[in-house]
Amino acid sequence: MSTQDTSRILIAGAGPLGLAAALALHRHGHQVTVFDARSADTAGRDTRTLALSHGSRELLELLHAWPASRATPIEHILVTQQGGGGQTRIEAAEQKLPALGYVLSASDLAAALRARAEAEGIPVRHEHRVVSARAEAGHIEVGLESPAGGLVSQGAQLLLRCEGRIPDGDATRQRDYDQHALICLATPASPHGHLAHERFTPRGPIALLPFGERYAVVWTVPAARAEALMQAPDSDWLTALNSALGGLAVLTSISDRAHHPLGLRMRREITSDRCVWLGNAAQTLHPVAGQGFNLALRDVWELAETLIAATDPGSAALLARYSRRRRLDREGAAGFTDLLVRSFSTELPLMTHLRGAGLIALDAFPPLRQFVAKRMIYGARAWP
Repeated sequence: MSTQDTSRILIAGAGPLGLAAALALHRHGHQVTVFDARSADTAGRDTRTLALSHGSRELLELLHAWPASRATPIEHILVTQQGGGGQTRIEAAEQKLPALGYVLSASDLAAALRARAEAEGIPVRHEHRVVSARAEAGHIEVGLESPAGGLVSQGAQLLLRCEGRIPDGDATRQRDYDQHALICLATPASPHGHLAHERFTPRGPIALLPFGERYAVVWTVPAARAEALMQAPDSDWLTALNSALGGLAVLTSISDRAHHPLGLRMRREITSDRCVWLGNAAQTLHPVAGQGFNLALRDVWELAETLIAATDPGSAALLARYSRRRRLDREGAAGFTDLLVRSFSTELPLMTHLRGAGLIALDAFPPLRQFVAKRMIYGARAWP
């Protein structure tokens, strides 16, 4: 195993989160190197669609990596429930914002971040897989599998893991919702007018997110139904989806169908000796209310702020401080999404009435609606 020169901070994962972390840390003068197991071409073909809050846009603008021309603004959100009364509408104008959020492809965001990383001279090394990490006195030794198949060792003061999942043994909170997210792009019969829908049904929530002239759809269904729908023709899928929407929007065609299981998984500790886990490697949330990637960006920003002027960014005291600072936001986002899923995914008559009353209260009391909207947009940063 050969040894490369020591860098201050190494980042595993050159997706949007890893690149955002690199830029945020570089902004404060840290020497950063990014590694990714994928080839550059593969990393650039990220097929996900992301829903970013206005707060995330502000963070990306500070990194000079906001792809404004590629983002579709969400100016209004209508929240409804199937089989019960009550609804509420959240308006960007009421929050005094140009938009509540934005929808864009992960590949477009990654391209903007990559371009900025190149302009800043941040090294991004593809086809380098992290295979080991060993903390030692004053540094961490990271083993990498190189494109030629050999092993190299890279020393650093801190390793950020921005890819991978949480092993069962490292998770302090786990919940299998027995649901799958069905993903597709859908063409509406009439222009969406930058209106997003969050529709709660007894089988799980449905989100329609304006994406160009179409909708990006996240449709939650029981796991047992997901496979049957994935095997069904587009016409059957479309009929079932329009039925669940109850006329709120009429969709005429769909494409790019995919699905994945849903659950809650929180890492017991998001730091260890000279190592920090970020994004899905730290927490995986249900996609309801679109909190996951926005929370991850806030994690990145808080870490960069914690490490300002740090001569040793991997010191135990600094990492402990970062972990404490992120506890409220992480637990709040996880608890909020978990509560929404469990309280709205039931057909009990009492819960239907309670949900309706809650939506009516949000619609009737602007201060309460503003409170909820700001926490969704900014997370714990919005708390007094």
